[in-house]
Amino acid sequence: MKPVHVIGGGLAGSEAAWQMANRGVPVVLHEMRPVRGTDAHKTDGLAELVCSNSFRSDDAEFNAVGLLHEELRRAGSLIMRSADAHQVPAGGALAVDRDGFSNSVTQALEAHPLIEIERGEVDGLPPQDWGSTIIATGPLTSPALGQAIQQATGEDELAFFDAIAPIVHFDSIDMDKAWFQSRYDKVGPGGTGKDYINCPLDKDQYEAFVDALIDGPKTVFKEWEDTPYFDGCLPIEVMAERGRETLRHGPMKPMGLTNAHNPTVKPYAVVQLRQDNALGTLYNMVGFQTKLKYGAQVEIFQMIPGLESASFARLGGLHRNTFLNSPKLLDATLKLKARPDIRFAGQITGCEGYVESASVGCMAGIFAASERLGHDIARPPETTAMGAILAHITGGHISREGDGPRSFQPMNVNFGLFPPVEAPTKDEDGKRLRGQAKKKARNLALSRRALADFDGWIAGVSPKREAAE
Repeated sequence: MKPVHVIGGGLAGSEAAWQMANRGVPVVLHEMRPVRGTDAHKTDGLAELVCSNSFRSDDAEFNAVGLLHEELRRAGSLIMRSADAHQVPAGGALAVDRDGFSNSVTQALEAHPLIEIERGEVDGLPPQDWGSTIIATGPLTSPALGQAIQQATGEDELAFFDAIAPIVHFDSIDMDKAWFQSRYDKVGPGGTGKDYINCPLDKDQYEAFVDALIDGPKTVFKEWEDTPYFDGCLPIEVMAERGRETLRHGPMKPMGLTNAHNPTVKPYAVVQLRQDNALGTLYNMVGFQTKLKYGAQVEIFQMIPGLESASFARLGGLHRNTFLNSPKLLDATLKLKARPDIRFAGQITGCEGYVESASVGCMAGIFAASERLGHDIARPPETTAMGAILAHITGGHISREGDGPRSFQPMNVNFGLFPPVEAPTKDEDGKRLRGQAKKKARNLALSRRALADFDGWIAGVSPKREAAE
């Protein structure tokens, strides 16, 4: 049987190779280190963790990340097996000994009889006679390969600069203070004239907010992130530093808006939130890309009327990254539409986080193996954590013209990506659930549905022990 080639030996590439080899499909795994290094990696080990050693929450009942851990375990994930074997104390989180973890992944892949590891850079798109390839090179894709991908996908379809605005769970927004309205009630493509959530500030609130932005602690660029600002993606705090009125004439301008709760008083400034996913469960803060530290973001953004109790699906950021405009470029099984022999996996597809990257690698491996073995390709249900991530990066994100340089942005797994579920509304004594109790009941219902649906899917795509031809 002809091998499937995997470019990139990070978490996604390693997981993809493992899933295919365990289904009887031979794999050639290409890793450029140590022939060519990066500014972030320190070793030549596969699945090296270059940032934190934490896989975040391991709570599979009430946390979407923990749920994803459990789905990966049920899929026979090498990444999760190695993480569990090398965990270190971290409370409710799963943290690992990074060297032990990487060594474990490397040894397992080196020992697998159907996996060949080739060290050296792939400096262009794979030749078509390879037949099937998964590119999983992550945010540190080599310049030569990145340029080749950019040429194949179009100059505007591969980002090297990641400007991220915070995303808020809709059900945490106080709609007694905020209201739906498009500026000047304009009805755009697919719109109703009420496409934005608007949060009003009076003069004192605005002045205090600007002070907090300017004084808040910022994250500085790492030395290897030599990426300049450009006007289309200025951090919100940089705009504030350019003049106290800058934001009122930029992303926080109040023109064309009338406070539905107090029509006679014109807001001094307005923060707008735009629907971010097709389900309408997530809204992003328009123009609020930022380098504020995470703790400061929560504190400062909760100063905004209507967002006092905001729950953030993702906080803002601005950094060097490499990711595709996946909803436009990839099909529902992660294939590049312009080159169906190529799939993408991991962070380059627009997922964020270690386990998210591994999960997309897991799916890409399963899809590629099914294809190579002549089986129908079955995608995980959107009610599962894996299916929710896949749906988001291949089409769940809402993208509109006129949103600035880029609208699709990387995302961590979170329950806002899942279709709604029926959940208990009252406790055992018949009292209505509110606040955190209501949220926990919903999250538990989402998790239980996800695992039940995942079990049905993974049973249908589990290894059949086919022998390689």
